[in-house]
Amino acid sequence: MTLTGPVEVVGVGLLGTSVALACRRAGLDVLLSDVSPEHLRTASGLGAGRPRAEDDRPQLVVVAVPPDHLATSVVDALQGTGAVVTDVGSVKEAPLRAVLSEVGVDDAARYVGSHPMAGSERSGPLAASSALFDGRPWAVVPHGGSAPDAVALVEALAVLCGAATVRLSPADHDRAVARTSHLPHLAAVLVAGRLADAPADHLALSGQGLRDVTRVAGSDPRLWEQIVSANDQAVLGVLGEVREQLDTLIDALTTGERPGLHDVLSRGVAGTRAIPGKHGGPARPVRAVFVSVPDHPGELARLFADAGASEVNIEDVRIDHDPARPVGLVELLVEEVRADHLLVSLESRGWVTHR
Repeated sequence: MTLTGPVEVVGVGLLGTSVALACRRAGLDVLLSDVSPEHLRTASGLGAGRPRAEDDRPQLVVVAVPPDHLATSVVDALQGTGAVVTDVGSVKEAPLRAVLSEVGVDDAARYVGSHPMAGSERSGPLAASSALFDGRPWAVVPHGGSAPDAVALVEALAVLCGAATVRLSPADHDRAVARTSHLPHLAAVLVAGRLADAPADHLALSGQGLRDVTRVAGSDPRLWEQIVSANDQAVLGVLGEVREQLDTLIDALTTGERPGLHDVLSRGVAGTRAIPGKHGGPARPVRAVFVSVPDHPGELARLFADAGASEVNIEDVRIDHDPARPVGLVELLVEEVRADHLLVSLESRGWVTHR
């Protein structure tokens, strides 16, 4: 089925406004609705669409509201329009049960859950971007009664937004996000929580690794308490697995038994290697090349230009600022077999590198 619009977006926060902007990028008519007049004005001002009028007839409704209000909004959309309805919520089984308890078979056939795996620790329409979903996975999660045409339309939305679709059942989706999204968030929260009352001289030792681990802990706690509560059983399952590893780790440190410690650390290495690489392919071995960069305008651009001149593709970039000097330490992740060539090339251009 072809997505020709109009597309209505219910809830114009980060995800909803980003969906709207992506649809406008594709030339579709986009209708906006939100309980917050301020959000609606902001999203409209950003060019995400126009407020929905009573006589508008959307082809597709995208519900992008907080988890506690998701099922109610989906039911309202199904009963108030003849459109296909999807949502971008991060939990699927609990809202689906609530929706199916309120609507008939015909209405339920027009509902297909979905979940783009993209976001930010920032929230609201001002954080939105039409490119937010480019290259990102987008789970399409039909239920047993979803009509094939409705599923095809939701998959068309994901592709239009630049995402790569992955079809899952509601149960598989919730188990997957418990492992790949909800547990990592809770782990970041637990680590960051140990910093809240830490002495200043301890925090002075903070490096980029700590920032990497704790970054997502800065997200809205009110939203995340809704997400985790809605997926409590799947989250409890993976937390139980983590508790077993914590017990192994504590026992190993208590008894001084190195094999137990080695097993936990080695499993972490295996997990990082299991994460898909670029474009969904297998992860390739990478190596970090560290470069000292003066904290002046244009220096970072010059580094990237010189790295490009070396004909080495940069897989990822991280920047750590030296608190004692006006320089930054830039970590360039490149294919392992190309790291030495990049080091030599950058050093020949006057860069100070660290092996």
